[in-house]
Amino acid sequence: MIRLLPLWGAAGLFLILVMSAAWLVQRRTGQGGWADVFWSFGLGAAGVGVALFPIDETPTSARQWLTAALIGLWSLRLGLHIAARARSETEDARYARLRQDWGQDWGQDFQVRMFGFLMLQAGAAAFLALSIMLAARNPAPGLGLQDGLAALILLCAVIGETVADGQLAAFKADPAHKGRVCDAGLWAWSRHPNYFFEWLGWCAWPVFALNFGGAWPWGWLALSGPAYIYWLLTRVSGVPLLEAHMRRSRPEAFAAYAARTSVFFPRPPRG
Repeated sequence: MIRLLPLWGAAGLFLILVMSAAWLVQRRTGQGGWADVFWSFGLGAAGVGVALFPIDETPTSARQWLTAALIGLWSLRLGLHIAARARSETEDARYARLRQDWGQDWGQDFQVRMFGFLMLQAGAAAFLALSIMLAARNPAPGLGLQDGLAALILLCAVIGETVADGQLAAFKADPAHKGRVCDAGLWAWSRHPNYFFEWLGWCAWPVFALNFGGAWPWGWLALSGPAYIYWLLTRVSGVPLLEAHMRRSRPEAFAAYAARTSVFFPRPPRG
């Protein structure tokens, strides 16, 4: 594991540079959502790097190639989706609220705080990259059922998140739904099915990383990835900010929706 630390450090430095570029772009465009595009593509590139970059004479394993392909797929799907949204919609409600709270009209205080916020995002991405690295570098020979299960989890998560995003976009595109809260399809089972499937995808990395034969004890650290992303999504930058926005913008509709729909983990709606 010690020999992997410089590689992880290089990934962290790369992500700092990526999110510094994100700060410049959001400052020029006034669209904070572009930061999420940079984050998605940056973490994907860092994930491919920590999976494949050679650190000794050992040949690249099938597991390294598989994990690199999967994190690349995740990154492209999420990054392209957010980029399309950033080009065509108003600023993401989370960033709009931060802009309102931190200062108006490009006040210096807002930009200073925004830079610090994006550096925290770079740190979060570097922490998540650790799980990818530990998954890819599991020294267990060949690919087995455990690897197949991990790949299936991630692919199901990508498909589920894509379906949820598509259902939300279709709902919002219908003028008859103006002022309503999306409760169609997966959104009837969870108030945030896209976040749930995002979290589920990160559960794949410890499945790749855990080595029950004891040859890779560091693999247990990969459990930090899904634990951390769950905390971020449900306690910090995902659910709390979006739900606060919904309560302000459409309080009655959201209150009725919240009363019958699970916050995060999908379950049949009440009533």
